[in-house]
Parts: sequence; C-alpha cells; structure tokens
Amino acid sequence: MKRKNDRGFPDRTAIVAFIKAQSGKVGTREIAREFGLKNADRIELKRMLRELADDGVIKKNRRRVSEPEGLPPTLLADITGRDADGELIATPAEWDEVENGEPPKIRIHVPRRAAPGTAAGVGDRALMHVERTDDTEGPAYRGRIIKVIDKAKSRILGVFRALPEGGGRLVPVDKKFADRELNIAKTDTLEAKDGDLVSVDIVRSRGFGLASGRVKEKLGSVKSEKAISLIAIYAHDIPMQFSPGAMREAEAAEPANLRGREDWRDVPLVTIDPPDAKDHDDAVHAQADPDPNNKGGFIVDVAIADVSFYVRPGTALDRDALDRGNSVYFPDRVVPMLPERISNNLCSLVPGEPRGALAVRMIIGPDGRKRSHSFHRILMRSAAKLHYAQAQAAIDGRPDDTSGPLLDPILRPLYAAYTCVKRARDERDPLNLDLPERKILLKSDGTVDRVVVPERLDAHKLIEEFMILANVAAAEMLEKKSLPLIYRVHDEPTQEKVYALAEFLQTLDVPFAKSGALRPTTFNRVLAQLEGHDYFPLVSEVVLRAQAQAEYSSENYGHFGLNLRRYAHFTSPIRRYADLVVHRALVRALSLGEGALPDSETPESLSEVAAHISVTERRAMKAERETVDRLIAHHLVDRIGATFQGRVSGVTRAGLFVKLDETGADGLIPIRSLGTEYFNYDESRHALVGTRSGAMHQLGDVVDVRLIEAAPIAGALRFELLSEGAAAPRGRRDFRGPRKPQKAHPGRSPERKRKPEKQKSGRKGKSAKGKGKSKAWKR
Repeated sequence: MKRKNDRGFPDRTAIVAFIKAQSGKVGTREIAREFGLKNADRIELKRMLRELADDGVIKKNRRRVSEPEGLPPTLLADITGRDADGELIATPAEWDEVENGEPPKIRIHVPRRAAPGTAAGVGDRALMHVERTDDTEGPAYRGRIIKVIDKAKSRILGVFRALPEGGGRLVPVDKKFADRELNIAKTDTLEAKDGDLVSVDIVRSRGFGLASGRVKEKLGSVKSEKAISLIAIYAHDIPMQFSPGAMREAEAAEPANLRGREDWRDVPLVTIDPPDAKDHDDAVHAQADPDPNNKGGFIVDVAIADVSFYVRPGTALDRDALDRGNSVYFPDRVVPMLPERISNNLCSLVPGEPRGALAVRMIIGPDGRKRSHSFHRILMRSAAKLHYAQAQAAIDGRPDDTSGPLLDPILRPLYAAYTCVKRARDERDPLNLDLPERKILLKSDGTVDRVVVPERLDAHKLIEEFMILANVAAAEMLEKKSLPLIYRVHDEPTQEKVYALAEFLQTLDVPFAKSGALRPTTFNRVLAQLEGHDYFPLVSEVVLRAQAQAEYSSENYGHFGLNLRRYAHFTSPIRRYADLVVHRALVRALSLGEGALPDSETPESLSEVAAHISVTERRAMKAERETVDRLIAHHLVDRIGATFQGRVSGVTRAGLFVKLDETGADGLIPIRSLGTEYFNYDESRHALVGTRSGAMHQLGDVVDVRLIEAAPIAGALRFELLSEGAAAPRGRRDFRGPRKPQKAHPGRSPERKRKPEKQKSGRKGKSAKGKGKSKAWKR
C-alpha cells in the first residue's frame, strides 16, 4: 500500500522508496503515474522533490531524479549553517554541482563532551566521519567532527584598488567573495599601491554599506606573473613557511652512512627525470637474470630516497609534512612538502654522492611478470643524472657525452627489461587514457613564453612502469606482514556514469554494454575501435569524465584504472606524505632500523591521515590548475578581439566551454550569447540544441571563437562563437567526427546576432565539468 499523508498526497518516505526501487532515473511523470496524482498535484510534487534534493536525499537533474551517489565515510566538509532546531549543517568541501546536482546536507552530531579540536561553528571547515541515515524528513547524512581544519576566515586575499581621496577598496580574489568589496581607510593601507595583491583582516562588518578591513601583508603586484602563483597559494591556504622547529631539525640532520645499511654504492643506479627537476628521489637499474631457471628474465632495482631516516614520526618536520600533505608545483615555483635541506640535498640522489635509500629488488620472469621481490635499506651512489629525452636519444642512436658511456652497460638493459615487463602490462590491460598534458614555459622575467605538449617517450613509460611495479611490491609486502598502510585506490565508475556514457556512445552508434562486469578492457575496446578517427579526442574526454577520482584510503578496494588488486604509493616520499607512511611501515615490518611506523598507528588513525592527504592532493591540483588559468589569461589580455580555433571541451546549461588549440586555455561562451533563440541542454549528447533552428553545438566540435574578455585575477576567459551549429539529428545518427568550424551565415553579422554582455568582475567563469578531469586516477 502506498503511504499517503492526511491530504491524500504520498509522503516523502513513499516517494523516496519508489525512486530507490528504479534502476535508472525517473521523472515527475513516472512518480505521478505511480501514485495516481493529477495535474493539480504537480506543483506540490515538485516542491517536495526540491526539498528532498536540497537535503541530499535524492539527486535532481532537470526533470529527472535518482538516488544520489554515496559520500565516503571520512571527508572534509564546510559548515554552512544551522537547521530549524539549531543543529549545525555541513556540505562536502569537494562537490561537482554540475555533474551531481545540489550537495547533500550533513547534520552534525555534537556530543556532550566534545574532544579537543572538535568545537566548530558556521564557516568552519572540518574533517568528519559521516554515515547515511534513513530519515527522509531531514538531511540524508549525519556526521561527527574529527578535527576542525580551518576556522571561519576573518582574513581575505584580494587586489588593492586605490581611491583618489586616499585609502582604497579590496577586490577579493575568491569568487565566493567577489561581491563583498571591503573599504580600507588611508591609515590601514600599509602603503599598498594600486594593483597590489594584499591580505586584509576584516575589522568591522556593517548591516549596510561596505565592511572595513586592514591590510596585514603586501604580496606583490598582480601585474607581474611572478605574483600569480601567490594568489592560489594564499587562496587555498597552502603553507609556505616551515615552522622554526622543522627548520632546526632539517639543519641538524646528518647524512646517512653505512650503519644499519647494505652497501650498494657499486650498483650503477641512474636517475631519469624531467630536465627541470629540482630533486631526484628515484633511481633505477636492470640486468639480465643470470639464474638459469629464469632465462630471459631480469633483475630490476628501484631505489627511493630514504626520507623516513630524516623525518621521524611526531617531530616538527613530520607535523609540517602532514599539514602540507604533498608538494605543490607551479610554473614559476615549487611549494615543497619538506625543507630544501632535506628535499634538494640529503634526499636528492645526485650523481657521485653517497645517499641513503630504501630499495626494492624485483625478479622479473621472461613473461614480464614479477616473480618475487625483496626490500633493502641501502647506501647508494647514483652513477648519472639523465633526463627523459636524453635517455631516449641515446637509445635511438643519438648519445651525447653523458649518455654515451652509459648506453651499453646501463641503458640497453633498462630498455630490455622494460620491453619484458610491458608484455605483462599489455596483458593486464590497464585503462588506456594517455591524454596529452600541456606545459607552460616561462621567460626569464616570469612571463609566458609558450605552451607545449611534451612528447610521450618510451623513457617516460619505462620509469612509470618500474615505479608501478615497486608500488605493487610495497603493498604486497605490507599486506603479507599484516601492517596497516595507506593504499592508493581508484573505484570503478558508478552505474549512473556508465549509463550516461552508454547513452552518449549510442548517439555515435558505438555499442557499449550498460550492465555486466566492468573492467578497464571495456573502455579500452571502445577507444581502440575509434583510434585514428577525428572524434577520438572527444570520446577519450567523455570516457575520462566517467571515471572516479583516485584517492588515499586505509581500506583496500583496488585500483580500477591500473587494473591492480592492491596498490600503494612508495616511490616519492620527498613530495607525498602517503609514500612516507609506506616507507615507515616497511622499516617496521622488516626491522630495518630507525624511523619506523609507530605501534600506535592503526587502520583507524591512518584512515584520518588518508582523508586529510586526499584533500591536500585535490587542493594542490586545484591551485595548480587555477594558476595555469590565470597565467594564460594574463598572457592573452592584450589579444582581446583576436580569433582562435579550439574544440568544445564542456557543455553545460551555462554555455559552452572551449579549449584553445594554441594554448590549451579554457573559456566560456555564455548560452545567452549563442543567438536569439532558446537552447536546450541535451545531456545524453553533451550538446546545446536550438529550439527553433535545431542548430546543435556538441562536445568535441571544432569551432572558431573571438576573445571578448580576459580576467587574469579570476583566470577566466570569455569567447564569442563565430561558427554555426550543425543541424541536430532527429534520432540516432552516424557520427562522423567533430564538425569543422563553419562560417556564420552571410546574411547575418555575428556581432549583430550575438550581443556580448559585459561580464561582472570575479563572475564564475569555470566549472568542474567544463574543465574536465585530471589524470589523477592514473597516479
């Protein structure tokens, strides 16, 4: 019997139960039919669905509703307000509203005796445990605060704008505060000049008029590209200064010696890194296995800087490293996880210098599979420092003075071993999404020189595959010893995303099973079928967006993208805290000496560490991406009115995102500027379709655009579309690739047809969906 309230209308519980029972998305029509509702009941039904979506009980996307994706048990959340009973309400700090709709709400349970560091208020950010509730009358989740990470901000970062009469205004950098300018009195400017990037303390908020602020720090002029990365650093609260205690510990650190170590100084290990690498924390060596029982096999050594020897648990260095979680890499600077004396000196495997390392020796069979492995705490001496192109050139017959003497004794065995392990890699068939990554090259003055796509070489793949093997060996060893560890995990795509991908591929007449066992091979088969076609990049982007995001966890649920049952990060403890934890666990498991993981570390405590460093990783990725956006916008600010060719990289209800071929920069074409008619968002086709003309603009289309606005502070670009849309098909169509740019109709002027509206300063010009995803799943 269908439960109804006193008015004969179905209650929330009954509606939610019906939605959960459906395999796909349903709409108001299906719900109304199920409960026998009349047209007059539709307004009440829509209101109820809106409330359920606001509470996170269901997911609402236009006219369709479905059961929402679940939240992880430990996450970072922002406390946004209180409910009618005065209980604190939070929402996930990381949430893609474009793809997932409204963020679910979390009602915070506050115990009578709160633990230190857990007292929170509105505006704070906290790490918390969450669990789903069966309550359909309120938020879908309840949470318990583990630790308050950030208190409500009373300091804002922005650009100082001087006023003629003295004093000035602060224009906030953060888009969330873009409409909250602050008034700064003449006595509170700290002599900041117009255009300076400053941090300001809020000293008074008024009910009416502008709030007041006081400049606390000047960070440089935003007219210089060298200050652009500072915006992201301060906006995301990335620590720049190490604590005095950490600096004292780093300076007092003594170089590693042979005490408690095996002597590997005669093993000709080499480092192979990018040409601009500042630190070198991994070295490799390979040789044919002399064992007659492993004919055709190899012995592969991977040595990693022994950071655990210098950064001990509970020290100031350790606390600073955990707080940062990872190093952050910008085009003009690096914010390291560890002080320079550790990262660029004692733990950098420079040629000819003895260095402490943790090494794994792996026996590889002729089929490319790892037969066995062993871990060793060693003292090593790097034989050479090479960069990728240098190593590849030597193998390709163009050695130089450095690589020439290494060719036969070192490089050829390395490449032979890689050829061997590649057989097992191809048989494993990990997700084959090798999308190009652009790199910004700067001039000496910090301005953008050009944007390049570095060539993907076998040298890159060699190091990548050896590092993956070492990471697997670390996870296997720690599982065997029953030690807690932090896994690198990557979940399979949700059924909802698989369904959406299948719908999209159906519009291209590409078959794709919506159900059944999901494997990376499933996606690789689609990509292989379309390789070489013009629309291959389009399909690759859509497949990438269907994937989950990799993260750290103390619980193992495998790595879908790499098609591995167990995987941990071991190979870069200089720049990732997760790797440092794995090193300490190995030292403890194998009784290798000092710097071991404490006995007090449990899966529960490591769960909190994993949640924290997952957040810091996403923070770094976002800061790096925003800095690139700002640099490109700064680079293009003098080219307003210029025309570019690009490809539609995202389609949302707000408009089209276009990625320029020249720089890889993303910009928005607002939907209101597409023409005089109304455009519908076709989710299954990733397209906007004109209601009158049927003109369609689809993800992957090649288009010509004119740059209308460049906002360097926000990192936003706004374009005008110069290409006509193609006619939308009535049903499925035989997709023949992205449409080439078509000229506007000769009888209509693009300028007359589309009147660009002035963009407000700091207006949202990006979206997670428009930007696409990074390759974090692969790491």
